[in-house]
Amino acid sequence: MTVASAPASRPPRPGRNYRLLTAAAIITGLGTHGALIAAAFAVLEAGGDGGDVGLVAAARTAPLVLFLLIGGAIADRLPRHRVMVAANALNCLSQAAFAWLVLAGDPRLWQMMLLTALCGTGQAFFNPAAEGMLMSSVGREQASRAFALFRMSTQGATIGGAALGGAMIAAMDPGWVLAVDAAAFAVAGALRGFLDVGHIPPRAPGGGLLADLRDGWQEFIGRPWLWSIVAQFSVVVAAVGAAESVYGPLVARDELGGARPWGFALAAFGAGTLGGAFLMMRWKPRRLLLAGTLCVFPLALPAAGLAVPLPVGGLCAVMFVSGAAIEVFGVSWMTAMHQEIPEEKLSRVSAYDWFGSVAMMPVATALAGPVESLAGRGAALWGCAALIVLVTGAVLFVPDVRRLTRAPVAAEVAKDRGPASADAEGAVGRLG
Repeated sequence: MTVASAPASRPPRPGRNYRLLTAAAIITGLGTHGALIAAAFAVLEAGGDGGDVGLVAAARTAPLVLFLLIGGAIADRLPRHRVMVAANALNCLSQAAFAWLVLAGDPRLWQMMLLTALCGTGQAFFNPAAEGMLMSSVGREQASRAFALFRMSTQGATIGGAALGGAMIAAMDPGWVLAVDAAAFAVAGALRGFLDVGHIPPRAPGGGLLADLRDGWQEFIGRPWLWSIVAQFSVVVAAVGAAESVYGPLVARDELGGARPWGFALAAFGAGTLGGAFLMMRWKPRRLLLAGTLCVFPLALPAAGLAVPLPVGGLCAVMFVSGAAIEVFGVSWMTAMHQEIPEEKLSRVSAYDWFGSVAMMPVATALAGPVESLAGRGAALWGCAALIVLVTGAVLFVPDVRRLTRAPVAAEVAKDRGPASADAEGAVGRLG
């Protein structure tokens, strides 16, 4: 099966846009990973329990699910960098207000949920625009290495952000970590304002937002490898989210000694992603999705480690392994998307990808507290691990997941030159 050719508008190699996108992502990564820990501990310090932590986490992901598809369609109609800057501005304001409430004392649960929901809304518009912008800024012959370097750079921010966040929370009010996150969004938004979209031809007027959504759906549903892996990740992301966003801070508080050890564990995950991205700068598996999917199995390890629970050193070890494994999947997935999806539809297809992947997250985080009360924390964590293993095993039965292969470099270059050159030098993106 030969896939549709992408336009010849992608630059031949990473340049200014790629550097700006990477720098901005590093800055927001440093702030956000600490802020996620801070939000959980802000709820706990305000007198909340595991159910309240789950509700605040669900409030972040619910608008992400609701607005992702609209965000993807808008990002393919408007200049993507403008969508990204507007989303960053909303994130900055909502996190600044959250920080002020926490620092002022006695934040209400509904207030924390509302501000977290605003932050999730910003992410719903930002994520498809950012993914489309990144992919349109990289030539096909450079894609795999560029994506690995991008992920390695940004995941490196996870190490500092999570460790710094845990240390700051242990030493001072979580509100200060939220304030740092707000400042990071402001700086990153300013950088993204300098992105150049001149290499992307103007989109022809379409039939409206609904027509764009239908077009994106046809692109999405017509590829079994795409929708099956997104369906898989709807369960995987929900299970990982419940384990690490809700149960992780509780296990850290009750069994490990507080926020600092959990910050170290998240930093170990970040270090693992750094190692995995470094590996993918050198390793280019021929069967992209088969290699990536096999590396989803280790994502069950952190939930199992929390269920035991492992001591801090053991938990850091399994977090490192899962971080390295998910980077193998992440780079393989981005390379497959870049190779198979036309540039003018990247944001819409990415929106369906994001939507499917996070659709069950609000339900999982909201139910995490009640499930813990009914079955116990250990049983809930073992259940998360089992779900990850089961759905990952199931997706391997999809033939296209096993067969999709990396396009030869010469063919990728021909594809960048345009459909005529691609036809002359050989079809690309074959499943076989």
